[in-house]
Amino acid sequence: QVQLVESGGGLVQAGGSLRLSCAASGDTICISAMGWYRQAPGKERELVAAITSGGSTNYADSVKGRFTISRDNAKNTLYLQMISLKPEDTAVYYCNADGRYYSGTYVTNFRSWGQGTQVTVSS
Repeated sequence: QVQLVESGGGLVQAGGSLRLSCAASGDTICISAMGWYRQAPGKERELVAAITSGGSTNYADSVKGRFTISRDNAKNTLYLQMISLKPEDTAVYYCNADGRYYSGTYVTNFRSWGQGTQVTVSS
């Protein structure tokens, strides 16, 4: 099992910055990739940014150039640095971990979620 706990959300003004953190615990060695998702009221949960175990990153077009995903493997912590925040960034942000367990040649995949942290950007 992998447990994820987000922190760092809050209320900021448009143009401001915020850094989200996600602390991972449990079977972290089994994680293949981690990411940040967000969900606004009435909308589907969407991928914001992702990072693989090899360090490759991917961003939603709406946040490219403004958000940066990073990780500290020693601390088992994922970060999302957000700058130039816009009101449309307002959402609950969720940390995600995808991984797999190996048993011989058989693989069991899993996906873990944090509880979410609210980010509100005022005009």
